[in-house]
Amino acid sequence: MARRTSSVPFEAERAVPALIVKFGGYPLHHGGVGAIRSLGRLGVPMYAITEDRYTPAAASRYLTRAFVWPTTGTEEPGRLVEGLIRIGRRIGRPAVLVPTDEEAAVLIAEHQHELAGRFLFPPVESGLPRRLASKQGLHELCVEHGIASPSAAFPQTYGDIVAFAEKAVFPVVAKNREAFVRRSRPAVNGTTRIATREGLLALARDWGEQPGVILQEYLPREEAEDWIVHAYFDRDSAPLAMFTGVKVRSWPPHAGMTANAYVVDNPELADLAARFIKQIGFTGVIDLDLRFDRRDGQYKLLDFNPRMGAQFRLFENESGVDVVRAMHLDLTGRPVPEGEQRAGHRYIVENIDLPALLAYRRSGYTTPHAPTRASGTELAWLAGDDPLPFLTMLARFVRPGAVHLHQLWRTQRRGNGNGSATK
Repeated sequence: MARRTSSVPFEAERAVPALIVKFGGYPLHHGGVGAIRSLGRLGVPMYAITEDRYTPAAASRYLTRAFVWPTTGTEEPGRLVEGLIRIGRRIGRPAVLVPTDEEAAVLIAEHQHELAGRFLFPPVESGLPRRLASKQGLHELCVEHGIASPSAAFPQTYGDIVAFAEKAVFPVVAKNREAFVRRSRPAVNGTTRIATREGLLALARDWGEQPGVILQEYLPREEAEDWIVHAYFDRDSAPLAMFTGVKVRSWPPHAGMTANAYVVDNPELADLAARFIKQIGFTGVIDLDLRFDRRDGQYKLLDFNPRMGAQFRLFENESGVDVVRAMHLDLTGRPVPEGEQRAGHRYIVENIDLPALLAYRRSGYTTPHAPTRASGTELAWLAGDDPLPFLTMLARFVRPGAVHLHQLWRTQRRGNGNGSATK
């Protein structure tokens, strides 16, 4: 188990609380628990929006109060803003907002005027987070700024898909074009690898007259390595904390949440991320997913999450700073201590790493940059100073865990059958 930061060479502003903001029903979210612990261990009063009173986050000893507010993520923005303001009144003093999903990050950015004064958050161009969270918007920004990304098509009709299928090199990847349809009108259930022309046309018949998908070049897992960048950028788009690491496993395999990863120094990747952020003028916390393509030696940007990533606790520098601590320090007017990242540190998400391990055994994917031995391990759920979130997770995971394993079985069956598989 990872060491606990009993003392750090800085003090957080304990008079300024923080609020974990999430919309939608996903109670088993280890990122929120990590943020509660990270700032709570510094003495920062922590609040969180939760689905009910029995989520792992609500069980943390470091949580001052849980605001039970079941949402779907598809509500009208005005309703969500009003709800946040009501919570702000109940907290009674300005709080740092820590969004854990795209819906929350976009809402905060697009309603800064209404939320200012009652909350603290990095100022950002209002439309930028939505564009970054969009697969099409991100692809267009990559092309505009010379950032490598998989080649992609954005069909507007079924006829466009037929035309694409005639020329495409298979397999290809299908993704929901906009992050905000994943809960209301998903065309595909996550990133989907499609092996044949016939498989694509069969799936596309269910996508409607205006298919909300992006069709993307497939980067062979045997010729690739998955990397992540987490960072916090100030109002001048300068990095105050920057971290790089390599994914060993994710769930669902090769396209989902990080299940096992290592901190690995990668100055080239850090420079690439810093240049891109400076060019687009983003401020705040980022979580980037990139795939290194061994065929052409390029890092290709797959996803840009304009918020805290669930695995952010993988990364901490020698001064005890992670991206959430960096944001709280910066927004409360305190300096952010510099330091080297903890190279070789490992992160494991206990409830999803086992099915991920089973799925990766025959995948052909390797991570040559992963250390052979970890310098330390951070567990997503289990913490000696805060055991209840882990126990609550176990109590709630039995049924979802069975669903995960059933999904793995169906994925393998589909991939061997009709030519398409959710990655």
